[in-house]
Amino acid sequence: MELESLGSWKRSCYCGEPRLEAVGRELILMGWVQRRRDHGGLIFVDLRDRGGIVQIVFNPSTSRDAHEKAGHLRAEDVMAVRGILARRPEETVNSDISTGAVELVAQEVRLLNSSRVPPFTVEDDTDATENTRLKYRYLDLRRPRSLAPLVMRYRMTKAIRDYLDSLGFIEVETPVLTKSTPEGARDYLVPSRIYHGKFYALPQSPQLFKQILMVGGLDRYFQIVRCFRDEDLRADRQPEFTQLDVEMSFVQPEDVMQAMERMMAILFKELKGIDLKLPLSRLSWQEATSRYGSDKPDLRFDLELKDFSPAFRTSQIKVFAAVLERGGVVKGIAVSGGANLSRKELDELTAFAGEYGAKGLAWIKLLEPEWQSPLAKFLSSEERRAIVEISGAGTGDIIFFVADEIKVTHEALANLRLHLGEKLKLIPEREYALTWVVDFPLLEYEAEEKRYVAVHHPFTAPLEEDLPLLEREPLKVRSQAYDLVMNGVEIGGGSIRIHHVEFQKKILGLLGIGPEEAEAKFGFFLEALSFGAPPHGGIALGIDRMAMMLSGTRSLRDVIAFPKSQRAVCLLTDAPSSVDPRQLRELGIKVTVEK
Repeated sequence: MELESLGSWKRSCYCGEPRLEAVGRELILMGWVQRRRDHGGLIFVDLRDRGGIVQIVFNPSTSRDAHEKAGHLRAEDVMAVRGILARRPEETVNSDISTGAVELVAQEVRLLNSSRVPPFTVEDDTDATENTRLKYRYLDLRRPRSLAPLVMRYRMTKAIRDYLDSLGFIEVETPVLTKSTPEGARDYLVPSRIYHGKFYALPQSPQLFKQILMVGGLDRYFQIVRCFRDEDLRADRQPEFTQLDVEMSFVQPEDVMQAMERMMAILFKELKGIDLKLPLSRLSWQEATSRYGSDKPDLRFDLELKDFSPAFRTSQIKVFAAVLERGGVVKGIAVSGGANLSRKELDELTAFAGEYGAKGLAWIKLLEPEWQSPLAKFLSSEERRAIVEISGAGTGDIIFFVADEIKVTHEALANLRLHLGEKLKLIPEREYALTWVVDFPLLEYEAEEKRYVAVHHPFTAPLEEDLPLLEREPLKVRSQAYDLVMNGVEIGGGSIRIHHVEFQKKILGLLGIGPEEAEAKFGFFLEALSFGAPPHGGIALGIDRMAMMLSGTRSLRDVIAFPKSQRAVCLLTDAPSSVDPRQLRELGIKVTVEK
């Protein structure tokens, strides 16, 4: 069958649009062959484009030429068809598709392009592996299930732009080739051909540029921007990602948070039909980590952490007593009805907690007439009363305990909490719980490097009431930082910034960045602050993560048109790849590959 051109044909509409009210009209439709079915004298073709699927009927009594051509069509061939829209017989109506009540009776068909046999069936219920789908991403995107998250993502970013525009924000592009600065993760470096031995860096975020825009008097800036971080491989992390970047002048934390939560309310209403209750709740960092072991708690279910340290101060349980004597804690989780967990399941949970640093996982089943636990014989009646009072547990429940330094205890129990939530089906699906986490520590101490590091970034302003602590107890200083958390995932984080140049230098010095290094790394930024920088603050929200959660997919790769694999490889283009040695010579670079 020879290929034909469109000629003067113009598409009438998308394949998913014809309805009963258009019956009797002549339509021209174009798309890909989903499948072909021969039913004796009639041939049926399901024609697909991004709008949906419609059934085409080829009847030799209507057009013998079109019927003959249809017999040669194969899956994924590209075709155009002209015909009359008809009502389907009642017994053949397909309620699973939007066009299921109609069909197009073909009068003329043109084969616009043919397709090789695809490496997998281009249907929602395909059996292809993810790597195969990524290698042939252009085929994968023809599947409605793969296309839908990208459409939703577009609608999300359009709503964001419309909302911010209504508030007087200006979208400004910032440089992609910039200066390497120590902001956390490793930079992707771009060698300069003109200046051998010198490099640009791809931005981890536009942090310094958006602050400089505030110095420039733009007042309200936003950008939906690509960012790059050369991080170690993780299951659901992309080396390049997109974030919504926002900065505002003359604001307090509440101003930024209120603007963002109103935006989230619009997104939930337009994309999900959900009325988000405002204002969102606020949790201090201290409260979040104490109650949930995490600064990004999933609030869709209970299982809060309880501090059992007071119950075991004089305990006969030597492990608990030793931990408390060293300044550690004994914390736990009470699970309603959990006493029916088997010993095998308890051993699996113990191994799971061990993956997060716990040296053990103690447990007590609250049964009658006797509690079941390896600890039971060491518990006094007073300790038993305290355990019940602290936990609120009753007969038939189980309590898990971890005893260690607070950081290890929190990490082990936070992950155990999420694991139990999934295992016991305590987490409601299709529900959303959003909260702000505020009052983060400004600094933490990095023991290996023997220095302070910023919890958020070096440009975060401390709470004014904590400034007196900066000299004598810097680890107790809280910051004017805030994270937006949804269903246990941090989808955004921001802060009020330092806008006084001398104070910014002081904080850099506290982080071990001396005057010479500060000038070399941040000189342009510090100079900008010295020219009357206004008080300002902002936030960055992860577009990929927001799109993933709002579309109900389970991977960031599902909401990115051409994502990298788990090993940061583009399977479609085979990047990263070797380059021509001539290019390297032009850049003044010699590559040494270890065998």
